[in-house]
Amino acid sequence: MRYDDSPPQPETAPAPGADRRRFARRSALAVAAAVIAPTTLAGWVLVQVGTGAGADDARPPRIAAPAATGTGTPAAPPATASPGADPSTGAPASGAPAPSPGATSPLAGKTVVIDPGHNTGNFDHSREINQQVDIGTARKECDTTGTTTRAGYKEADFTLDVSRRLRTLLEGRGLKVVFTHEADRAWGPCITERARIGNEANADAVVSVHADGVSEGSRGYHVILPAKVKGGAADTAAIVGPSRTLGERIAANFARTTGSGPANYLGGGTGLVVRDDLGGLNLSTRPKVFVECGNMRDSKDAALLTSPQWRQKAAQGIADGIVGFLGG
Repeated sequence: MRYDDSPPQPETAPAPGADRRRFARRSALAVAAAVIAPTTLAGWVLVQVGTGAGADDARPPRIAAPAATGTGTPAAPPATASPGADPSTGAPASGAPAPSPGATSPLAGKTVVIDPGHNTGNFDHSREINQQVDIGTARKECDTTGTTTRAGYKEADFTLDVSRRLRTLLEGRGLKVVFTHEADRAWGPCITERARIGNEANADAVVSVHADGVSEGSRGYHVILPAKVKGGAADTAAIVGPSRTLGERIAANFARTTGSGPANYLGGGTGLVVRDDLGGLNLSTRPKVFVECGNMRDSKDAALLTSPQWRQKAAQGIADGIVGFLGG
């Protein structure tokens, strides 16, 4: 409405019918004002609610969807964070379950091969496991018995238990997991077959689970990485780099989750060791590492290795390292 700022004019008699016309114009203006005012007020309220005025300032303001305009197209609902997400970022909150991987997940379609070190049956099949096999750069025993704690807890029992826990965690993230064995055979498999299983699965990562057996006082974990070797069927040139990245990821997560320190007897305190004498690494064409979770012959480490709760932590640390390596 525009107000007339001109000086007041002398009053004159209204023309015939002027009062009726003036009344009609004023009535029309009053009706228009009555329509506009509620609409304007409703729009103001919508903005106040939509911007969360007076609400938690940690949340970003949400732009309210415009009211329907009568075009027949409903307004899109505002986006909401997934359950358990940080409302300020939309990222999963700490401790919240990881989202199930979908078609766009970096873990979708990926395969991990888990190799539980040794086999409890090896103790009864020394002739079979002592047969020599070709690892490309040399010949070695097909397999060994592995070590035990001083109380008799076998490395092979430890590695199978941790591997099964690890499988559950990885499958929970949507990964396909393949085992080299589940103690469902009398002995073995040989180190050559263990490598072949990972290669034929076209694994995105291969992890061999072990525990060491050295003297009392030697403590801590270490991750064994493949050296660059070439000879016969062995050629690790393509996997040295990615295997190191895999090993570094696992070492860091293992230490954080278990609270264990890196081995104090090799690796220079890094928790990483490079070797060229392990057939399981030499013959692998896929990124692969060995994880020595601790020393079974040290009483303090043995107390950890025989604890189901600690073995769950060990599995979690390895799983987190693998998932990080695969981009999950």
